[in-house]
Amino acid sequence: MAPHPHTLSTGRTRKHPVVRQIRHDLTKKPFIAIWEVTRACALVCKHCRAEAQPHAAPGQLSTEQGKNLLEQLAAYDKPRPLVVFTGGDCFERKDLVELVQYGTDLGLSVSISPSVTPLFTRDRLQALRDAGGKAMSVSMDGATPETHDAFRGITGTFEKTVEATRMINEVGFRLQINSTLTRGNIHEAPAMLAKAIELEAFMWYVFFLVPTGRGSQLNMLSPAEREDVLHWLHDVSDRIAIKTTEAPQYRRVAFQRDEAQQKGESLPERGELYHWLTEETTRLIGAHARKPRLPRTPLAINSGSGFVFIDHVGDVYPSGFLPIHVGSVKDTPLADLYANSQVMRDLRTPSAFHGKCGVCKYNHFCGGSRSTAYALTGDPLASDPTCVYVPDGYDGPMPKGWSADSQPLPPGCN
Repeated sequence: MAPHPHTLSTGRTRKHPVVRQIRHDLTKKPFIAIWEVTRACALVCKHCRAEAQPHAAPGQLSTEQGKNLLEQLAAYDKPRPLVVFTGGDCFERKDLVELVQYGTDLGLSVSISPSVTPLFTRDRLQALRDAGGKAMSVSMDGATPETHDAFRGITGTFEKTVEATRMINEVGFRLQINSTLTRGNIHEAPAMLAKAIELEAFMWYVFFLVPTGRGSQLNMLSPAEREDVLHWLHDVSDRIAIKTTEAPQYRRVAFQRDEAQQKGESLPERGELYHWLTEETTRLIGAHARKPRLPRTPLAINSGSGFVFIDHVGDVYPSGFLPIHVGSVKDTPLADLYANSQVMRDLRTPSAFHGKCGVCKYNHFCGGSRSTAYALTGDPLASDPTCVYVPDGYDGPMPKGWSADSQPLPPGCN
C-alpha cells in the first residue's frame, strides 16, 4: 500500500502508511503464530475462550513435539513468523524455559503471555529473559481491583498484576498490557489507558469480546458503541501504542479519518460513549499527550490471513477465537495446513465474504472480525454483525441482528 501523508498534532507533515500491509505473501506464510502451550491455568477468567482447566489435558504437545513445531516455524524464509506462547497459563509448563531457549536458538522471536498466579516469580521471569524471550504480556481488565478480580475470578489478582508489570520491566522484557472490553468494564477504559501508561507498557493491546468459550456469557458492546471506542482509541494512539484484536475495523477507522483529513472534511458526529470516553480521558490525563508519540500503524492481518493458532494438543485454527479445525501438526506440516486448508484460503479471499463485508472497499485490510461473524452467525464468511459501517450504495441484506443504532451506554458513563 502506498504511504499516505499524515499530519501530527504538532503540525508537521510526513510520509506515513495509514495501514501497514505485510510485504511477504500471506497466502504462504503467517506473520504471527500463537501457540497455546497448555490449557492448564489456576484462574477462572469470565471471558476465557479456552475454558481453561486446573491441569494439563491429555495429548498436550510434549517437549519434543513442541520443538518440532518450532522447527517448522523456523523453516520459513526470513522474516520468520513471530511466535507467542500463551495458554491457559504457559507458566504451568515446566519445560517453558527450554522451549523459549530452543525457539530463540532457531532464530525465532518468542514472546510470552502468562497468567499472574503463584507460578509468576522473578526467578522464572529472569530465566525466560535469559533464554531469549522478547516481550511479555499480562492482562488487566479493569482499572480497579473490584472489576479486574471479578473478571479473573480470584481476589487479589489486580494488585499482583501491577507488581508483575514492574518485575517484567525490571527484568528487561517489553511489557504489553492486554485488556478485554465489554459493557461491564468500558466505563473504566480511560482509567485502564492511564494505568497502562503509568506502568510503562510499550503497548496497550485491546481485545473486543468474542462470544465464545466463557466469554459467551458476557455482554458485548453494540456496533455503535464499538465504533465510538475505535475512534477514541485512535485519538489516544499518540499516548501509547495501540493494537486491537477482533476489531479490524480499527484499520478502517484509521483510513477513513486520514481520508477526511486529506480532503479537509469533518468526521461524522460521534455518539454519547465517545464523548464520555474523551471527557473522562481529559479529566484523568489531560486533553493532549504530554509527549506525543507517533501512532502505531495497524497491521493488515486477520484470522487465517497472516494469523495462525496452534492449540495445546497441536490442532490448528485460523485464530484462537475462530474454532474451525483445519488439521493437526501431529499429522500434517503446519506450512501445508496454513497455505492449503480450504478454510484458510477462503478467509484470505475477502471478495468472497458475504453481505456488505464482501463489497466493502476496505475489506482487503479490514475484512471484519471473522471470529465474531462465526460466533454470531455460524458462518466465518458472513458479514461482521458488529460493524456499523455500510458501504456507499450497498442495498443488500444486513447481518442477522444488525442495527446501526444502539441505546446509549448507561452505567458509569454519565
